[in-house]
Amino acid sequence: MTPLHFAFSATFILGLAGLVFHRMHLLSALLCLEGMMLSLFVALSLWALQLDVTNFLASPLLLLAFSACEASTGLALLAATARTHGSDRLQSLNLLQC
Repeated sequence: MTPLHFAFSATFILGLAGLVFHRMHLLSALLCLEGMMLSLFVALSLWALQLDVTNFLASPLLLLAFSACEASTGLALLAATARTHGSDRLQSLNLLQC
């Protein structure tokens, strides 16, 4: 494994570990998801450039577009939960309560 592949794998694993172990606030969970998506974007971009294949060059842009949609949806949910529940703590959210 090259140092570049190790760096992107470690970045993704750190984002995943932050998502699993530090789920106190919704904002921290969203930031961990964004870190994971950015590491996937950079890794997919460099993979397409290393292989010199022009067919895969649209894949990172598609991933970046989905990541932007995910970020906007997450911020909308963050604003809605902060408005209705008063905070973004994940323990105060109850899915069974309407």
